Amino acid sequence: MSTRPATPRRRGRPPAEKSADRRARLLQAALELFAERGIAATPLNAIARRARVTPALVHYYFGNRDKLIDAVVEERLVPLMQRATMPIADAGADLPSALLGFARQLMQTLAATPWLPPLWLREVVGAGGLLRERLIGRVAPRVAARVAALAAEAQARGALNPALDPRLLLVSLIALTVFPFAAAPIWSRLPGNADIDADTLTRHMLALLRHGLEPPHAPSA
Repeated sequence: MSTRPATPRRRGRPPAEKSADRRARLLQAALELFAERGIAATPLNAIARRARVTPALVHYYFGNRDKLIDAVVEERLVPLMQRATMPIADAGADLPSALLGFARQLMQTLAATPWLPPLWLREVVGAGGLLRERLIGRVAPRVAARVAALAAEAQARGALNPALDPRLLLVSLIALTVFPFAAAPIWSRLPGNADIDADTLTRHMLALLRHGLEPPHAPSA
């Protein structure tokens, strides 16, 4: 009885059916470690270990660390930001509702991606953060300019609190939504706070924002 010789292993490109999964696993591992340690303190070997692949595959898929960071921004962070800002892009005459929709969408995103709040504080807000310029260049100018213009128009119609500065509105909304999630390891340990979940936090922040956006003497929603 004859036996067929074993098929030799192919070298070079990984099997196509596994390539996308491996690449996605590397991106997820990079995001988690960047949030835990910071980008500068995360070597590519650590990302490979977290993703359960060889270091050679990191170089195969991304080439170097800068290209890996670019992929994280373009393929994971920018799509998240674009989805969160959709209510603003579709804003009509009711700007306060659109801004509350943005805050709600952003908080849902933060709750679903626990790596995002610490990553945002460390690498976007923090001094020397390696994501700041990448995200500012891709998302912030367009969205901030639209929010400021819409806010000024709403104030002129008497539909938005006139004490608000339109130029600071977007950064204020981001701060009031991102920071509570980032600070959860602190406030969740305070007495009586153990049962606060993402839904409770979202309702609280939306109520706070809603009354801050209302013009004086406007009826409550």
